[in-house]
Amino acid sequence: MSLPEEGRVLVVEDDPETREVVARALREDGFAVEAQAHASGGTRSMQRGGVSAVILDVWLPDGSGIDLCRAWRTSGLEVPILMLTARTDVGSRVAGLDAGADDYLGKPFALAELKARLRALLRRGPRSGGERVLRRGDVVVDFARRQAFAAGAEVPLTRREIEVLERLARGGGHAVARDDLLEDVWGEASDAAAASLEVILARLRRKLERDRKGALLRTVRGYGYALAPDGEERPE
Repeated sequence: MSLPEEGRVLVVEDDPETREVVARALREDGFAVEAQAHASGGTRSMQRGGVSAVILDVWLPDGSGIDLCRAWRTSGLEVPILMLTARTDVGSRVAGLDAGADDYLGKPFALAELKARLRALLRRGPRSGGERVLRRGDVVVDFARRQAFAAGAEVPLTRREIEVLERLARGGGHAVARDDLLEDVWGEASDAAAASLEVILARLRRKLERDRKGALLRTVRGYGYALAPDGEERPE
């Protein structure tokens, strides 16, 4: 997958071996890469512009990658951010995602998985693309804040549930092919990803359609899925 014109991947990683291995692997796949070892260097790279995606380590010599991610988001940075860390507990993942990261990969990791996740983030594009806030009747989903409400009450959604809704919202009401949805959210159209998608769709319907007459999600038989138009009746 090629980057937009003048685009490059910024790798901010303090471990020299990991930094070099990741940068080399991405360059071999045709990505333009800039590598930095410190938060300050990453910030200077961002200020120069032209960055299409960031691979960001949580632990940096001159600060926290989570704090850096939060500062970038506060300043208006919209490019996809994939965070790397040796800590993979739920609390650490939540902290990274709450700071504005788009995805989270624990160390040690397989380069193939890192590249697949990066390609998926690049396909989604900047956070400013698509509907930032989804509104369907009494359902409101704020993708920037990762919050959902139904009939005025907040509904807790997982990261994957938000990502599925966001990808469907980018379809603008048109159906999204099942394999495209799997590739964009999971990075692969595997049987395991397909099974997870079915579970997530069922959970979204249960959480967001529970107290409303209208459907939120529509299955296009033999093709994929779409957001239902406002007012479409939910199938019995």
